[in-house]
Amino acid sequence: MKGYENLSEEIIASCLRLKKSGLLLGTWGNVSVRLPDGNILITPSRVAYEEMTADDMVVLSPGGEVLSGHRLPTSEREIHRGILNARADVGAVVHTHSPKAMAVCAREGGVPVISEEMCQVVGGEIPLTEKFVPSHDHVGLGRIAVSALTEANALLIRNHGPVCMGRTLADAELCCFVVEKSCGIYLDVLAAGQFNRVPERYVKAGRDYYLNQYGKT
Repeated sequence: MKGYENLSEEIIASCLRLKKSGLLLGTWGNVSVRLPDGNILITPSRVAYEEMTADDMVVLSPGGEVLSGHRLPTSEREIHRGILNARADVGAVVHTHSPKAMAVCAREGGVPVISEEMCQVVGGEIPLTEKFVPSHDHVGLGRIAVSALTEANALLIRNHGPVCMGRTLADAELCCFVVEKSCGIYLDVLAAGQFNRVPERYVKAGRDYYLNQYGKT
């Protein structure tokens, strides 16, 4: 994408890392980053990550208009656009199809805060969307995702997959790994029959520490 070559390459590198780690399958997964002018740089639809180039990226307006790019934007663009429009603190969104998170997407309830990692990186429990929306209903997917948004940096789309957010692409990518690990741990402790939640006051304190003090004290 002309003018955003470096950022486009960062997005591709992130996709390749996520796929290598098993968090992406085929071409199922997508990434967006908010640009300085408020527009959205987003991955294209149905292009293999190994073949993707900077020129394949698409720029969307906050209203969803394609501003530049020769490809179709990801079919799940409404998830990204909706979240970026609703959360001014979010600079990047990553949607994956990671196995442990998808398993949790197939049960009732989200994921309570069960680790310090969740406190710091996710910033709260991970909510699950209210109902199933088929993938071809692009607008419906965006609406259901936005309706589940909290202050946390992740949500689970019912019977679909996780969406992770961050101030930067690096933050959002890290969130993907924390969410997948947390979902795996949650499934394990559910099988064990019991678990302990992190008290809410420590969730907020952990998030504040990560944002404002980590690496400085």
